[in-house]
Amino acid sequence: MTNGEQAITGQDVDWDAAAATFDDEPDHGLRDPQARGAWASRLRSWLPEHACDVLDIGCGTGSLSLLAAEQGHRVTGVDRSPAMVDLARAKLAGRDAVFLVGDAAAPPVGEERFDVVLVRHVLWALPDPGRALRHWRGLLRPGGRFVLVEGVWGTGTDGIAADRLTELLAPLAGRLRVERLSDDERLSGKAVDDERYAIVATT
Repeated sequence: MTNGEQAITGQDVDWDAAAATFDDEPDHGLRDPQARGAWASRLRSWLPEHACDVLDIGCGTGSLSLLAAEQGHRVTGVDRSPAMVDLARAKLAGRDAVFLVGDAAAPPVGEERFDVVLVRHVLWALPDPGRALRHWRGLLRPGGRFVLVEGVWGTGTDGIAADRLTELLAPLAGRLRVERLSDDERLSGKAVDDERYAIVATT
Protein backbone atom coordinates (compact mmCIF):
# COMPACT_ATOMS: atom_id res chain seq x y z
CA MET A 1 0.00 0.00 0.00
CA THR A 2 1.20 3.50 -0.66
CA ASN A 3 0.54 6.92 0.76
CA GLY A 4 1.24 9.15 -2.23
CA GLU A 5 4.66 7.94 -3.36
CA GLN A 6 5.84 6.64 0.01
CA ALA A 7 5.49 2.94 0.77
CA ILE A 8 3.94 2.08 4.11
CA THR A 9 3.45 -1.10 6.06
CA GLY A 10 0.77 -2.14 8.50
CA GLN A 11 3.16 -1.80 11.41
CA ASP A 12 4.05 1.79 10.43
CA VAL A 13 0.53 3.17 10.51
CA ASP A 14 -1.45 4.61 13.40
CA TRP A 15 -4.79 3.39 12.08
CA ASP A 16 -6.78 5.41 14.64
CA ALA A 17 -5.08 8.57 13.43
CA ALA A 18 -5.59 7.52 9.80
CA ALA A 19 -9.30 6.85 10.25
CA ALA A 20 -10.48 10.43 9.74
CA THR A 21 -9.02 10.64 6.22
CA PHE A 22 -9.05 6.93 5.32
CA ASP A 23 -12.10 7.24 3.07
CA ASP A 24 -10.48 10.01 1.01
CA GLU A 25 -8.71 7.32 -1.06
CA PRO A 26 -10.97 6.36 -3.98
CA ASP A 27 -10.75 2.63 -3.26
CA HIS A 28 -11.28 3.10 0.49
CA GLY A 29 -14.33 5.35 0.79
CA LEU A 30 -15.85 4.33 -2.56
CA ARG A 31 -17.48 7.75 -2.73
CA ASP A 32 -17.12 7.97 -6.50
CA PRO A 33 -20.11 6.26 -8.14
CA GLN A 34 -17.91 4.55 -10.72
CA ALA A 35 -15.55 3.09 -8.09
CA ARG A 36 -18.46 2.10 -5.90
CA GLY A 37 -20.23 0.40 -8.78
CA ALA A 38 -17.09 -1.45 -9.82
CA TRP A 39 -16.49 -2.82 -6.33
CA ALA A 40 -20.18 -3.69 -5.90
CA SER A 41 -20.13 -5.66 -9.15
CA ARG A 42 -16.98 -7.56 -8.19
CA LEU A 43 -18.31 -8.30 -4.71
CA ARG A 44 -21.57 -9.60 -6.14
CA SER A 45 -19.61 -12.04 -8.29
CA TRP A 46 -17.46 -13.20 -5.34
CA LEU A 47 -20.16 -13.68 -2.69
CA PRO A 48 -22.90 -16.32 -2.72
CA GLU A 49 -26.12 -15.38 -4.51
CA HIS A 50 -28.21 -16.15 -1.43
CA ALA A 51 -28.10 -14.11 1.79
CA CYS A 52 -25.28 -15.36 3.99
CA ASP A 53 -23.09 -14.49 6.97
CA VAL A 54 -19.96 -12.53 6.01
CA LEU A 55 -17.02 -11.89 8.32
CA ASP A 56 -15.20 -8.78 7.07
CA ILE A 57 -11.76 -8.97 8.68
CA GLY A 58 -9.84 -5.71 8.83
CA CYS A 59 -13.04 -3.95 7.82
CA GLY A 60 -11.66 -0.43 8.21
CA THR A 61 -14.45 2.10 7.84
CA GLY A 62 -16.83 -0.55 6.53
CA SER A 63 -16.99 0.28 2.81
CA LEU A 64 -17.05 -3.35 1.65
CA SER A 65 -19.26 -4.26 4.60
CA LEU A 66 -21.78 -1.73 3.37
CA LEU A 67 -21.75 -3.13 -0.16
CA ALA A 68 -22.25 -6.65 1.20
CA ALA A 69 -25.11 -5.51 3.43
CA GLU A 70 -26.74 -3.70 0.50
CA GLN A 71 -26.63 -7.00 -1.38
CA GLY A 72 -28.61 -8.66 1.40
CA HIS A 73 -25.85 -10.29 3.45
CA ARG A 74 -25.46 -10.24 7.23
CA VAL A 75 -22.10 -8.72 8.12
CA THR A 76 -19.77 -8.94 11.10
CA GLY A 77 -16.81 -6.58 10.79
CA VAL A 78 -13.61 -6.71 12.82
CA ASP A 79 -10.86 -4.11 12.99
CA ARG A 80 -8.16 -3.40 15.55
CA SER A 81 -8.78 0.36 15.32
CA PRO A 82 -11.61 1.66 17.53
CA ALA A 83 -11.79 4.80 15.39
CA MET A 84 -12.27 2.74 12.23
CA VAL A 85 -14.93 0.62 13.92
CA ASP A 86 -16.80 3.75 15.06
CA LEU A 87 -16.90 4.99 11.47
CA ALA A 88 -18.04 1.60 10.20
CA ARG A 89 -20.85 1.48 12.76
CA ALA A 90 -22.02 4.93 11.69
CA LYS A 91 -21.79 4.04 7.99
CA LEU A 92 -23.93 0.92 8.47
CA ALA A 93 -26.36 2.26 11.05
CA GLY A 94 -29.67 0.48 10.64
CA ARG A 95 -28.17 -2.35 8.58
CA ASP A 96 -27.87 -6.02 9.55
CA ALA A 97 -24.26 -5.54 10.67
CA VAL A 98 -22.17 -5.80 13.82
CA PHE A 99 -18.68 -4.36 14.27
CA LEU A 100 -16.09 -5.49 16.81
CA VAL A 101 -12.72 -4.16 17.87
CA GLY A 102 -10.18 -6.95 17.73
CA ASP A 103 -7.15 -8.62 16.20
CA ALA A 104 -7.53 -9.56 12.54
CA ALA A 105 -5.41 -12.66 13.03
CA ALA A 106 -7.78 -13.93 15.75
CA PRO A 107 -11.16 -12.19 15.41
CA PRO A 108 -13.16 -12.06 18.67
CA VAL A 109 -16.23 -13.90 17.35
CA GLY A 110 -16.35 -16.77 19.84
CA GLU A 111 -18.13 -19.85 18.50
CA GLU A 112 -19.87 -18.04 15.67
CA ARG A 113 -19.22 -19.41 12.19
CA PHE A 114 -19.57 -17.76 8.78
CA ASP A 115 -20.24 -18.54 5.15
CA VAL A 116 -17.62 -16.10 3.89
CA VAL A 117 -14.39 -14.68 5.24
CA LEU A 118 -13.85 -11.40 3.37
CA VAL A 119 -10.43 -9.77 3.68
CA ARG A 120 -9.07 -6.79 1.77
CA HIS A 121 -5.50 -5.53 2.09
CA VAL A 122 -4.88 -7.15 5.48
CA LEU A 123 -2.74 -10.25 4.98
CA TRP A 124 0.23 -8.20 3.77
CA ALA A 125 0.34 -6.45 7.17
CA LEU A 126 0.23 -9.60 9.33
CA PRO A 127 3.46 -11.17 10.64
CA ASP A 128 2.30 -14.74 9.84
CA PRO A 129 -0.28 -14.82 7.02
CA GLY A 130 -0.33 -18.62 6.89
CA ARG A 131 -1.24 -18.92 10.53
CA ALA A 132 -4.00 -16.32 10.13
CA LEU A 133 -5.45 -18.21 7.17
CA ARG A 134 -5.51 -21.45 9.13
CA HIS A 135 -7.33 -19.73 11.99
CA TRP A 136 -9.83 -18.11 9.62
CA ARG A 137 -10.47 -21.50 8.00
CA GLY A 138 -11.80 -22.65 11.35
CA LEU A 139 -14.31 -19.77 11.32
CA LEU A 140 -15.92 -20.98 8.11
CA ARG A 141 -18.89 -23.29 7.91
CA PRO A 142 -18.57 -26.38 5.70
CA GLY A 143 -18.54 -25.25 2.09
CA GLY A 144 -17.66 -21.71 3.07
CA ARG A 145 -15.37 -19.49 1.06
CA PHE A 146 -12.49 -17.09 1.35
CA VAL A 147 -12.67 -13.83 -0.59
CA LEU A 148 -9.20 -12.31 -0.35
CA VAL A 149 -8.26 -9.05 -2.05
CA GLU A 150 -4.54 -8.35 -1.92
CA GLY A 151 -1.64 -7.09 -3.98
CA VAL A 152 1.97 -5.99 -4.12
CA TRP A 153 2.40 -2.23 -3.98
CA GLY A 154 5.03 0.28 -4.93
CA THR A 155 8.53 -1.13 -5.12
CA GLY A 156 7.34 -4.67 -4.41
CA THR A 157 8.45 -4.75 -0.79
CA ASP A 158 4.91 -4.21 0.54
CA GLY A 159 2.16 -6.72 -0.07
CA ILE A 160 1.78 -10.40 -0.80
CA ALA A 161 2.02 -11.88 -4.28
CA ALA A 162 -0.79 -13.99 -5.74
CA ASP A 163 1.52 -16.97 -6.19
CA ARG A 164 2.49 -16.87 -2.51
CA LEU A 165 -1.08 -16.51 -1.29
CA THR A 166 -2.23 -19.33 -3.58
CA GLU A 167 0.46 -21.54 -2.08
CA LEU A 168 -0.69 -20.72 1.45
CA LEU A 169 -4.34 -21.38 0.58
CA ALA A 170 -3.85 -24.64 -1.30
CA PRO A 171 -3.98 -26.93 1.79
CA LEU A 172 -7.09 -25.12 3.08
CA ALA A 173 -9.32 -24.92 0.01
CA GLY A 174 -10.80 -27.33 -2.49
CA ARG A 175 -11.38 -24.90 -5.35
CA LEU A 176 -9.53 -21.67 -5.94
CA ARG A 177 -9.54 -18.98 -8.60
CA VAL A 178 -7.42 -15.87 -9.01
CA GLU A 179 -8.96 -12.75 -10.53
CA ARG A 180 -6.58 -10.02 -11.69
CA LEU A 181 -7.68 -6.50 -10.72
CA SER A 182 -4.77 -4.36 -11.90
CA ASP A 183 -6.30 -3.56 -15.30
CA ASP A 184 -9.57 -2.17 -13.92
CA GLU A 185 -8.82 1.50 -13.19
CA ARG A 186 -12.28 1.98 -11.70
CA LEU A 187 -11.33 -0.09 -8.65
CA SER A 188 -8.42 2.13 -7.63
CA GLY A 189 -9.49 5.40 -9.18
CA LYS A 190 -6.34 5.51 -11.30
CA ALA A 191 -4.10 3.44 -13.53
CA VAL A 192 -1.81 1.07 -11.61
CA ASP A 193 1.11 -1.02 -12.77
CA ASP A 194 1.55 -3.16 -9.69
CA GLU A 195 -0.03 -6.51 -8.88
CA ARG A 196 -3.59 -6.38 -7.57
CA TYR A 197 -5.85 -9.40 -7.44
CA ALA A 198 -8.63 -11.26 -5.67
CA ILE A 199 -8.67 -14.92 -4.72
CA VAL A 200 -11.95 -16.74 -4.20
CA ALA A 201 -11.37 -20.10 -2.54
CA THR A 202 -14.09 -22.57 -1.54
CA THR A 203 -13.41 -24.96 1.32
